[in-house]
Amino acid sequence: MQMSPHIAAIQADLAAAASLGDQATAEAARRVSEALGSSLHLRLLDLLGEAALDVNGQLPAGHVEVRLAGREPELVYVGEPEAVGESQPVGDDQSARITLRLPEALKAAVEAAADREGVSTNTWIVRALSRAQDSRAGKRVRTGNRLQGFAQS
Repeated sequence: MQMSPHIAAIQADLAAAASLGDQATAEAARRVSEALGSSLHLRLLDLLGEAALDVNGQLPAGHVEVRLAGREPELVYVGEPEAVGESQPVGDDQSARITLRLPEALKAAVEAAADREGVSTNTWIVRALSRAQDSRAGKRVRTGNRLQGFAQS
């Protein structure tokens, strides 16, 4: 999806509105529209993310992700893989949603790990959280057993 033409169109609209004024107003509007280019890009990405979340709530299975290829976003439908001997993460309710803000470096590392495993970023995060939960639960059980064994000695 090419966002550059849309950003250029918004900038052109601003320039057209500013041309109704004098030369100084037109020049000020040109500078403002150039400065707003990156901000417009981020706002449009936010809008696509919200649209993907809205669509996800209406899909019977799978989900839509916004993926970046350079600076250009792609809307990608990700079907739910058929579980082959895989246990479900904690609980079987797959409808809960959270919004998570990550440092850009961590986000890139998570996306790279998901790509290496051939799964969506969401699936990778759910699996990682599930493994961490299972690991903690396992440690609690071992500690409890050790304490029981100690008490019996």
